Amino acid sequence: MMIENIRNNIVSRVNGKFFYGWVILAAAGAGIFASGPGQSHTFSVFIGPISRDLGIGATAISSAYGLATLIAAIGLPFVGRLVDRYGARKIMLAVVVSLGLGCIAFGFAPGIIWLALGFGALRFFGQGSLMLTSVNVVSHWFSRKRGFAMGMMLLGFAISMAIHPPLSQWLIEQVGWRQAWVWLGLSTWILMMPIVFFLLQDSPESVGLLPDGEKNIEHDNEKTVDRHGADFGFTLKEALATSTFYIVAAALCTMSMLVTALHFFQVSIFEHQGLTPSIAAWMFPLSACVAVFTQPIVGKCLDKFPTPRVITMSLGTLCAALLSMSIVSDLFTACLYAVIFGINNAFNMTLFGYLWPRYFGRRHIGSVQGTGQMIGVIGASIGPIPLGIAFDFMDDYTLTLVGLAILPALVGILTQFLKEPKLAPKEIVN
Repeated sequence: MMIENIRNNIVSRVNGKFFYGWVILAAAGAGIFASGPGQSHTFSVFIGPISRDLGIGATAISSAYGLATLIAAIGLPFVGRLVDRYGARKIMLAVVVSLGLGCIAFGFAPGIIWLALGFGALRFFGQGSLMLTSVNVVSHWFSRKRGFAMGMMLLGFAISMAIHPPLSQWLIEQVGWRQAWVWLGLSTWILMMPIVFFLLQDSPESVGLLPDGEKNIEHDNEKTVDRHGADFGFTLKEALATSTFYIVAAALCTMSMLVTALHFFQVSIFEHQGLTPSIAAWMFPLSACVAVFTQPIVGKCLDKFPTPRVITMSLGTLCAALLSMSIVSDLFTACLYAVIFGINNAFNMTLFGYLWPRYFGRRHIGSVQGTGQMIGVIGASIGPIPLGIAFDFMDDYTLTLVGLAILPALVGILTQFLKEPKLAPKEIVN
């Protein structure tokens, strides 16, 4: 009760000066950043040290990573339902505690089985659940400004890309890869526990406010009011009955699959093509800086332009990233790839948070997004495997990268059939 009073007092004080949703946005952005230990750009730095220490090849590591990610994805719809039932704050608290424990335990991995279990825990709590709860809370606090808000919140991912790989590389050099994971776990708790306890609120309505900081809802037409309001939303069953769900899922799954593959093997590919691990690790911050400048622009584009057009642009940059990775041979081509990949990450991450509430509303967004994110994480589980096989059996990535670039082009054609799903008026009720 005392902590709840402190939270409510903070809301009252802040909201007298500016909309409290911007505090929520910053808190959720911190959550996206804190998911870094469960993201592929952090794992990328650890592949070499883990492989050398445990004597495990690239195919075995990527297969364990993929299988663990796949199993972890199955639990995300359940997390989404819990968020709908109990609110994002309570679930995020449990997720943050679990992610920290998972990081610490991962540092004690003696072999492939423990490694796979560790991958599963970190992916489920970091890349899956922590991102889901962060996106969920911003979806409730912003509606008409959601594209811009998502772009700003997901700068946390770009900052993670800028900080976690070089930080992890430094920790590995100072204390070894095992102790590095202990420090990553502790830092997750230090950052997120105060935020969840004192700043996070599930929705604006829970503290007497409205999304976007509006004073009242404009009743221009009932359809617009319903689609932006807390009472509008497709149930999971209703969403699954629309073609929109599957087109959005296909696009996000493709992005997740191929971006994960590039993140996971960036250091290994750069090393194989003659660059040092340090240069490879520092390309992550370059991509992140590009994403920082690009992401707010992407958010504005989503608020202004037709959504299918922005999705197609995202898939186009993904295709370009794969092709540019295939020609990396020196510092210039590495930087060229990093810039393109940064733009691509800005598109992908903003769309990840934007699309589900955009098409299916807020009321049941936890279960809808949880199921959609499960599909995306399944894609992420598959993504690294082709490149792992290419390295172990062909000793080359180029042909596989070029072949994978065909996939986003095909999905881009599919997105041209994306349309607004319809919910019968009689079902839009409180």
